[in-house]
Amino acid sequence: MNMQPKYKRVLLKLSGEALSGDGNRILDDGFLRAVAAEIATCVKAGVQFGIVIGAGNIWRGARQGGLSIDRVRGDHMGMLATVINSLAMQDYLISAGVDAKVMSAFQIQQVCEPYAQYKAMEYLEQGSVVLIPCGVGYPYFSTDTGMMLRAVELKCDVLLSAKNVDGVYDSDPAKNPAAKKYDTLTYDEILSKNLKAIDLTASAIGRENKMPALIFALSHPENITRAVMGETMGTLITE
Repeated sequence: MNMQPKYKRVLLKLSGEALSGDGNRILDDGFLRAVAAEIATCVKAGVQFGIVIGAGNIWRGARQGGLSIDRVRGDHMGMLATVINSLAMQDYLISAGVDAKVMSAFQIQQVCEPYAQYKAMEYLEQGSVVLIPCGVGYPYFSTDTGMMLRAVELKCDVLLSAKNVDGVYDSDPAKNPAAKKYDTLTYDEILSKNLKAIDLTASAIGRENKMPALIFALSHPENITRAVMGETMGTLITE
């Protein structure tokens, strides 16, 4: 395949729920294998990847499924769940022939090294994929905020957010069959329309730092490669 990537360095946000495949298990072997293969193809074409993974397949701190756990403790549980997903993705990437590092915002030195911006950039330049779990390391901040912060910190060309939906809609497409999908949006429109594509803090950081973001469906892992190649898909958010 003759690949001409549009982007040199990307921050890829993977949905935790999507990694569970059909939802009947926490992690799906076939799906992880397919995602790792697409990332490996892009890395071999010269693309540098930082990756942030959600934890919705294991635990959601803010939506606890009937449990009543303190919000701070619940958020800590969610952050630790992102470590599980990141370690799994690391293993599948290594099996796909790509070096991968996990750099946590928490200190978990027996499992992975602590996140450090310049060390992460050094790894990227060496061709390693860098997985960054635990969000920003503090409660009350979503993985959306974490992904945007890392995209800006690592001087990425674009933020690629792979979700369970194929873009941003004016209402929930699962509840409203007439929901309208946006091809392009600005951060100002997301904030003014109170769209739920990414949270308000992440939108504000993206706008302030002029970070373009593409939101697309992870249901077909090849969409990762299509996004890196610059194909028109999903919803593109710009300043």
